[in-house]
Amino acid sequence: MTEMVYRATGPTPGEALLSRWWRTVDKVSLTAALFLFLAGILLGLAASPPLAERNDLPRFYYVWRQAQFGGLALSAMLVVSFLTPDVLRRWAVVGFFCTFAAVLLLPVFGTDFGKGAVRWYSLGFTSLQPSEFLKPCFVVFTAWLMSASFERSGPPGIAISFMVAVFLALLLALQPDFGQAALITGSWAMMYFVAGAPMILIILLAGLVFGAGSLAYQNSAHFRGRIDSYLSSEVDPTTQIGHASSAIREGGVFGVGAGGGEIKRTLPDAHTDFIIAVAAEEYGLVLCFVIIALFLVIVLRALASLLRERDAFVRLAGIGLAAGFGLQALINLGVTVRLLPAKGMTLPFVSYGGSSLLAIGISLGMLLALTRRRPQDELEDVFGADR
Repeated sequence: MTEMVYRATGPTPGEALLSRWWRTVDKVSLTAALFLFLAGILLGLAASPPLAERNDLPRFYYVWRQAQFGGLALSAMLVVSFLTPDVLRRWAVVGFFCTFAAVLLLPVFGTDFGKGAVRWYSLGFTSLQPSEFLKPCFVVFTAWLMSASFERSGPPGIAISFMVAVFLALLLALQPDFGQAALITGSWAMMYFVAGAPMILIILLAGLVFGAGSLAYQNSAHFRGRIDSYLSSEVDPTTQIGHASSAIREGGVFGVGAGGGEIKRTLPDAHTDFIIAVAAEEYGLVLCFVIIALFLVIVLRALASLLRERDAFVRLAGIGLAAGFGLQALINLGVTVRLLPAKGMTLPFVSYGGSSLLAIGISLGMLLALTRRRPQDELEDVFGADR
């Protein structure tokens, strides 16, 4: 495999691990992730107290829980960002098989918590959604397979990864969890495109996705209802989408003010899937644009760094992680403003949710680890500075 191109000189002899990490990590993306977490706490203070009162819980119960899970997520992000690509690959492959087994066993040991989809394990004090952790591990596992296929006499990694992606997408769709299935498919498609996929195969893949969607529409009343609602020219004001649309209109540019919003009192998912509607109503489009800008900073900086990579594994894994992170945010935002059919999808690092927060922390940690500056970063370091 070709040598990797990086952007900094090699480690200083005797340099401490923490010092080397701080010198090489993308501090801008790290800061953006921290601000997303703080935005989530701010919006949690606005959105969750009414829900806590309805459930006879302390007023700031969900805010405190989000702070706890967020602290774990930030810790996981920092720890994972210290890993080298080789160590990251080994742990992610192990994680993929563990989370894959956990998803397979959901019909036996999982629960739906009355939501009609068996996606969680109940641990008593909390719940665990294994598909959230499966996504980043799948991306790294797929990148390993794809990069191995570029080696002379290497395995058919792309074909194997395609079969794994299709099987996982079907497995998740049967829960049903079409959102996670879409993220798995979208991440794989982006990696396959970067790996040099012929356009005809991309078109065939799009046709396959369309066919799967048509099949789901015909056989799933839940899926069909959401598509029909999305295609309808009128929005039912009593639905979650209707309430979200009203909140965005009421908020305008600068919002109605902290604590003055009403959507949090009517939506059960105001603190999770529709958290951006709370932001729009109370703080206006200004805060929404700030949050969107933070997502763009993380994704675009990662892509700019990874497009200079010559190591296939690092490039593919990083792009898959960045694509999954950005696509999840895009789906959440698109659903809220009715650009996409309704789908339960958290806003990364902003929405409430233990599994989601922790998995996003791990995913961003992987991305930071893969975009860290390592030896031989400038072209002159590779080809010779005296040329």
